[in-house]
Formats: sequence, C-alpha cells, structure tokens
Amino acid sequence: MKHVPLMISAAIAAALLAATPALADGYRLPPSEIADIVLRPPAPSVSVSPDGKTLLLLERESLPPVSELAKTMERLAGQRLDAATNDNFNPRNFVGLSLQDIETGEVRKVSLPNDADIADQNWSPDGRYVAFTHTTADGMSLWTLDTRTAKARKILNDGINPIFEEPRWLPDGRLLVMTIPDERGAKPMPSLTPSGPAVQDAAGGQDAQTRTYQDLLKTPHDEALYKWLVKSQPMVMRPDGRRKQPVGEPRIYVDASASPNGDYLLMEWIEEPFSYQVPWYRFPTTTAVWTMDGEAVSVVAEQPLADSLPVQGVVTGPRNIGWHPTAPSTLMWAEALDGGDPRTETDQRDALMALPAPFSGEAERLHVFEDRFSGYVGMEGDDDIIAYDYDRDTREVRTALIDVTGPNEARLIEVRNVQDAYADPGDPMRVLTESGFSVARVHDGKLFLSGNGATPDGARPFLNSFDLDTFETTELWRNTGEEYEYVVDLAADDGSKVVTYHESPTSPGNYRLHDTDGTRFLTNFADPHPELTGISRELITYERSDGVELSSTLYLPPGYEAGDKLPVVVWAYPREFNNAATAGQVRDSKYRFTRIGGYSHLFFLTQGYAVMDRAAMPVVGSDPETVNDTFIEQVVDSAQAAVDESVRRGFGDGVRVGVGGHSYGAFMTAHLLARSDIFKAGIARSGAYNRTLTPFGFQAERRIFWDAPESYYTLSPFMAANMINEPMLLIHGAKDNNSGTFPQQSERMFAAIKGTGGTARLVMLPHESHGYRGRESVLHTLAEMVDWFETHVKAAEVASNAAGE
Repeated sequence: MKHVPLMISAAIAAALLAATPALADGYRLPPSEIADIVLRPPAPSVSVSPDGKTLLLLERESLPPVSELAKTMERLAGQRLDAATNDNFNPRNFVGLSLQDIETGEVRKVSLPNDADIADQNWSPDGRYVAFTHTTADGMSLWTLDTRTAKARKILNDGINPIFEEPRWLPDGRLLVMTIPDERGAKPMPSLTPSGPAVQDAAGGQDAQTRTYQDLLKTPHDEALYKWLVKSQPMVMRPDGRRKQPVGEPRIYVDASASPNGDYLLMEWIEEPFSYQVPWYRFPTTTAVWTMDGEAVSVVAEQPLADSLPVQGVVTGPRNIGWHPTAPSTLMWAEALDGGDPRTETDQRDALMALPAPFSGEAERLHVFEDRFSGYVGMEGDDDIIAYDYDRDTREVRTALIDVTGPNEARLIEVRNVQDAYADPGDPMRVLTESGFSVARVHDGKLFLSGNGATPDGARPFLNSFDLDTFETTELWRNTGEEYEYVVDLAADDGSKVVTYHESPTSPGNYRLHDTDGTRFLTNFADPHPELTGISRELITYERSDGVELSSTLYLPPGYEAGDKLPVVVWAYPREFNNAATAGQVRDSKYRFTRIGGYSHLFFLTQGYAVMDRAAMPVVGSDPETVNDTFIEQVVDSAQAAVDESVRRGFGDGVRVGVGGHSYGAFMTAHLLARSDIFKAGIARSGAYNRTLTPFGFQAERRIFWDAPESYYTLSPFMAANMINEPMLLIHGAKDNNSGTFPQQSERMFAAIKGTGGTARLVMLPHESHGYRGRESVLHTLAEMVDWFETHVKAAEVASNAAGE
C-alpha cells in the first residue's frame, strides 16, 4: 500500500472524526504518525478450506466509527443484542471475500454488495461451499459461496436468528439455519406505567455465590423482550435455499447439531423461569433428541436454574452433552461425582457417559476421572478419544486415550502442569469429517501435534507426530533461524503439505506452503507501517530479588543507539503460578514482527520511548487458596526488577519510567502506584479497584469476601487511594460488560484519588465495552496515553537535570 504523507493523514483522521459531529467536538487525535497507522486497513484474515486446496481471504476495515457502537443495544441476560438485525450487537468487521488456489496462487475476487458486512462464515465439510451472513442496517440475509465458480448467491433475504447458533452444514450437505418464528408478533414495548416493582427473593438455607455479572435481566419487560429476540425456529434447506423444512417448534434454542449419520438432531433450549442474578447460560435447560423430520425421540437431560453453584463449581447431572464425532449416533456427556463442588475431597470427581441410539435405557459409564473433566477430542477414522481432566489446585492436566466402544480401557498419555510451557506436547491438528465434525488428524496410526515450542531461548513452534500405539513422539518440523513460524493447517492427509504463518523482525506475517518441492509464500501482505522499520525487539530475562526468573519483550525505537537513555514504559498483566519454575518460563519470541495497531501501548515507540512489554509479574504460591495474600509484595518486587534491568542494560535511567495495564493490569498499576515509588505515573485501562464490589471471587481468587475480608480489603487499591502520590490516568468504556470491571470502579477510584489530594484523570469512553473498538475512541485513548506520559514521565528528565545542576 502506498504510504500517505503524515500531514495528509492527520487531515484524513480529522475528517473521519468530523463524520460524527455530535461526538467529534470532545474527541482528540494522537500525533499524526500514530493516527496514520491506526487508520490503515489491516491485512485480510485467512481460512484454509477443509480439503486443503483453497484459502478464503476475508478483507477487513480498520475501525468502525463510534456511531456504529451508538446504535440501540439491548442488554439482556448477560448478552448484548441488536433488535434491528436480530443478532448479537457488533460493528461490521469483514467487508470483502476472495478465494485463492493454494496450488496455483490464483486469486478470485467474490462479487458482493458495496456495503458488505460479512459474518458467520462456515465451510462445508467438502470445501465446496462457504455459508455466510450479510448484515444491513435493519436485517440480515444468508448467502452461500460456491468455491468452484467464486459466485456468491443470496438464499434467504431475511428472517435469520444467529444469536446462539450460526448457520451450519449437515452431513447430507444441507444447511441448518435458526430463523425468526413466523408468528412471533410485534416487538414488546415497555409500558410508561409500571405494573409493579421488580421483586427478587432469597429463600435462605443455601449459598448462592455468583460473580458480579453485567447486563442481566431486571424487569418483566426485559424478560418479554429477551424471549422475543432469542426464540428461533430451526430450518433445514439446500445450499441454494430451496426445500425449506422446519424442524421442531419455536423455542430458545442454544444448540442444535446433527448426529454424524444425519438421522437425528440434538437440541438444547432454555426454559423458564429466568433469573435476574445470573446470565442465560445458568438458566434452566432441556436437552432432547429429535429426528430430522421433527419427531421427538428422547429427553436426555433437564437442568434446573443454576443460580447457587459454588465458586468454580459445575451443575450435577449431564453436562457438555454432544455427539461422539465418529460414531453413527452416540451421545456423550460428563457427570459430576462430587456434587459439582470442587471443594469436596474425592478421588473420583467426574464420569464420562455414553448413550447410543435409540437413546433408551441407562447410559454407559466409559471412564471415571480423578479431577474435573475438561473436554475430549475425537480421532479421524477411529472411535477412540483423547480426554482431559484438570486439577484446579495443582494445575495439572491429565491426558488419556480412551477406547469408547471396546472394553473402555483408558491409557494414560501424560500428566503435566498446564503452566509448564516447556513441556507442552502441543495440540492435535484438526480435520473436518464428512459429517462436519472437527476431529484430530490421524495418518498411519499417528497424530499430528503442533505447539508454540516454548524454550529458555524463546518460542520455537513445532509439528510432531505421535504414535497412538507406542506413545512415541517424532519431530517432523521445527521453526529455526531468525524468524518465527507456526503451523496453521495441513494441506495433505499425510502431512506432506503444510500451511504455516511466517514472520520475522523485518517481514510482516504471511502464509506459506511447505511441500516436497520446497517452500513458497502463498500471500504477500504488505508491511502495515514501513515507517517503523528499525524497531528493535529483544527477549530479555532477569531475576527478581527472591530468585524467580522473569522475562520481558524489550522494544527500542527506530534509530536507537546503544547507551542512549530513554523514557521507559513497563506494560504488564499479573498471573498466578504454583511454582517459580513455571513462573519464569519464556513464552515469547524475539523473532516476531512488531505489529502495532488499535490502542496498543507500543505506539509509545513512535514518541521515543523504550517499551518493556509483557513484563512478567508472576504471583507464585503453592497454595492457590492464599496465593493472593502476597500479591502486592510480588508485583512490587517484579516491577522493581524490571526497572533495575532497564538501568543495567543502559536504555533506561531509572527515573523516567511509567507503568500501565489493561483490566487486571490496571488493578496491578493502581497497586504499584500506591505501594511503591518506582514509577513517575501510571495508565490504568478498564480496571477494578474495590474488591468488596466483587465479593464472590475475582481472577484466580477463590475465597469469598466473608471468608477473607482482610485480604479483600488489602487487595483493593481503592482502600489505599490516599497513598497514590503519582499521577494516574484512568480510562474506561462507559458500557463495559466484563464481569467485575463495572464502569463505576474507575469513577469511584478517580473520586477517591481526587478526594485525598492525588493527581488523576478519568476518561469515560461513550458506547465502549471492556475493549475499545470505535475509531474516535481508539484515537482519543492514544492521545490521552501519549499526553499523560509526555507530561508526567518524559518531562521528569527536566526536574532530574535541574536537581543535578
């Protein structure tokens, strides 16, 4: 793409902001070199066809205007819905489609409406078609793309309801589409005269410990509107839209999937009563099997309202119900053996069950897990599965190979700490079966495993084969050299053709093909910001005062010369670990391309800062119940180690240093400003600061407030607002939907700092959620961040020099 001069780019940015005059007056622009990069369209997203022959290129636009986010939003049952389109509330993302032949490289542009807004794209198992939706201002249509002709056709003008279930392919090549019921009537309108108060009861005698969820139902009108929006009618049709056939009756379906042989549909729907305390996925549900002709066969499970689960608990009875992916029509699910309570001491926590057609009689117990079942993967051409269970205390994941239709023998493959990145064997590469189920690829009795390949010297992604008989692993390929490359997909069953994603410090990400003829690039996406060529990226390691190994990705701006002292930005997100060995592992690579976009803190590089990104802030403790009791001491020590390392390496002076983070990183930032004098200023985006407002746990904290009130108090930087004596910038989306980070958290924190004489600035972004998506919001956020550190961090050099004179 031709580079646009910076003066013109700033004018373009100003014009774009002016497109929303009602909002533009208060929005600001960052420096022009930043705005220019932010507004460039990103490279397309890429999807490989199931047959490994075609790439689907999905073209994207840079950022939607805030006016798109300002459209009417219905916030109901933990969801955000758009009544105009009867879909989840989202600005448009994909705006164009192209098909690229992997063998020849030929690219065919797909003709679409000028205002294309593409979503819900889904390959047919044979790779012949792609189904997708196109959204307009007041509706949504369904399209299919024939990959042989590159022709897209509209098969439904309107009436789609993809809130819970996007259009999906059936084993016989037809589409299952959730549609708006014909007889649903007019949209419910709120009465100007209340019919009465909204009432909730707590009957007593049972704990009901729920997170601080947002966007919940509040009134009878909310309930009526929610039912009106999410109720759907399953419809089966051919790829050309003909021979439409309804299945079952209108309900609030949250899942619908066909059995591998295509004889049955597994349907799960929400029942009443609803709850004003928990989101939709805790509402009562019924799961049943139907024939493809719409005849009821069997009710598999009826789950009551789950509004009183213990923290990190699960429901009793069948859960995670689904089809065995390679058996004709066998249902599988997990059942808790511990009452669903992880605090129960037991050697048998979960059971895996199976029930084949005709779904009568007792289900068979296939396997009993010591810890909580966490999923399984079916295998191509075999009815065996790889199943996982997880111990939340030790953080160990157990992997077993289970024979489903034989004697149900289970062979233990491995037990590993899930945080031990160096020992990660990788994940099975997937393939779609003819019935449309995603299973592990198997060739000659071997799995293909790909992983990030974390090592002490940085990540080196790999592709291995794993023998299902001997459990021996053979390395087939590993990333080497001064580049970073990982496996995306296999374009041949035997692994002789591999599609990878490749990048290097000087080359942006592109896809390439490895085969018997060598290696060649499939795409040629341009450098998104050539003016930043010369950024230095280095993976550095250092040690905390208690001996814990730490790491960070160090970025230095273009033109940096060794010995220059720069202002430094430390950006981090704390994480909990059971031991120091896993906490200190290196998970990044110094050979990755430095891609900067959105509201990234890496834009500070354009202003002459060094950035220590992903600066490790591990919180280490063998007891997960009490690990947070030393949270503050550990993050302060980690922060000090990072700053000391900046001085030791010579790029920092130890004075002009700022700290920042998003969400839990904002929480960390507030603590660091209150409990240390390491930093000159901080930036805290979308954080939570008063833990008494999240009384039933937060992040990895398992204790509730009433069990550990002193810990909750100490872990609330709000309680130490009077100790924050460095300037703090708080940014928050006014419609944050993240559990625990209510916008009120930043508003109250700002008031506390201001009320106790501190320096702070509060920026509430209209219509934004936990992350920021609107064009004006992103540009304004960057302007605020740059100005804050220019004033309070970079300017600290003047005061330091004056003192030295």
